[in-house]
Amino acid sequence: RGRVGRGSAASSCVLLYQSPLSAMARERLDTLRQTNDGFAIAEKDLQLRGPGELLGTRQTGLAAFRMADLTRDADLLPQVHALADRLLAEAPQLADRIVDRWIGGAARFAAA
Repeated sequence: RGRVGRGSAASSCVLLYQSPLSAMARERLDTLRQTNDGFAIAEKDLQLRGPGELLGTRQTGLAAFRMADLTRDADLLPQVHALADRLLAEAPQLADRIVDRWIGGAARFAAA
């Protein structure tokens, strides 16, 4: 845990583990062996752990999305954001009902 290689001096990262390794732990270590690209590592971590709650406090696990996959559908987010802004501007009375239909008791996030 921590940050490696942020300063001007050369850095190293030593990873220690205890056997036996789970399949997920082995996949994490394989990813770290294959690349030092932080974005690739973060993407693999997101794929393995899940995005957690975007609007909540859980940092791991699967979000309750019924259709979207954040890694696969990331290019759609600007379009979805624009549609949400349009809905709020043109039919604000519908926002809470639509959010409630899809995410239940978290409708309070429509006003956030």
